[in-house]
Amino acid sequence: MSSNFVTHLSCGLTGQRAEAGQVQGLSEAGRPLLVHYDLEGIGRAVDRDEVAARGGGFWKWRELLPVSDWTRIPALGEVDSPVIPLTRMHGAQVLVKDEGRLPTGSFKSRGLALAVAMARELGLEKLSMPSNGNAGAALAAYATRAGLHSLVYCPADTPPINVAETRMLGAEVVCIDGYIDDCGKQLAERSKQEGWFDVSTLKEPYRLEGKKTMGLELAAQMGWQLPDVIFYPTGGGTGLIGMWKAFAEMKQLGWIEGPLPKMVAVQAEGCAPMVRAFDNGDEFAERWENAHTRAAGIRVPAAVGDFLILRAVRESGGTAVAVSEEAIMDSWQRISREEGVLMCPEGAATHAAYQQLLDQGWLHADAQVVMFNCATGLKYPMPD
Repeated sequence: MSSNFVTHLSCGLTGQRAEAGQVQGLSEAGRPLLVHYDLEGIGRAVDRDEVAARGGGFWKWRELLPVSDWTRIPALGEVDSPVIPLTRMHGAQVLVKDEGRLPTGSFKSRGLALAVAMARELGLEKLSMPSNGNAGAALAAYATRAGLHSLVYCPADTPPINVAETRMLGAEVVCIDGYIDDCGKQLAERSKQEGWFDVSTLKEPYRLEGKKTMGLELAAQMGWQLPDVIFYPTGGGTGLIGMWKAFAEMKQLGWIEGPLPKMVAVQAEGCAPMVRAFDNGDEFAERWENAHTRAAGIRVPAAVGDFLILRAVRESGGTAVAVSEEAIMDSWQRISREEGVLMCPEGAATHAAYQQLLDQGWLHADAQVVMFNCATGLKYPMPD
């Protein structure tokens, strides 16, 4: 078995150390565990541009990932997701990073691929999670690829295509009345009885490392000059936290210089716990009651990594924005019809937030901006 550059894990809240190389869930404080690397060793071992020139999509960043056995990764033909300028609407400085081009059609592929790779490496066989749709499909695909079993609990109003896709890819799917955190509670009881390991958002250390590759990939695609602002559709927020971690690691490696992007957490008005907590100056976010939005992926009433999301937004000088259903629909249709880019509702929410901050004067029209489109629009019911 080959080695990696991981030194240890630590609690994202308390900093308490935990051992790498063994099965880990949350920290003793019940908070996410973060992976630490020997960055000096990585700096001596590899050249930034040589790493970026490799094939294999997000697997290319292997020195900055926790996998030890690279002969057994559950690869599905990963590619770098393209960065597309919205030139007709805004000019070349406004870009969409289209994660819908990844296996299973969403950015969930990144995190779940790494979680599954590490689960297999650590000897786990049964993986479970609650999902609003895209994450469940990604878990099913990569678990099946790795020869592992998967179990997914979904809210009853999850888009039917997501439920069908997840079942088709080999998972057992259970739909229940309630929100994603309700699914998590029911699943936890069953998992305890039947021995399923929970790979839900930030409840194990490795999905975050997969999502981190969005930041690494974006930096390479932009010639190691990061944009002024990143708009990110925020439910559990793993990608926002992961990118902020990636930027810190690249800065330490000397791969990037200068100011880091302002991180904007984008939520829907019908489910905006991070926006409320940000506006109130809170470290943690209270659960959002009666959550609703057609952008299913960001309908997350409570997030275990809430304090990490808020920390990244504040450290970056960014903000948190809630957008209306009307604004989401307007952006979704406009970008499709004017740019030929079929985003998903969550991705469209980032454009709605961009427009909102532009109108409010928080953002200058000449700022270089990247919006994350988290999935292909083909997975969602479209307006006539």
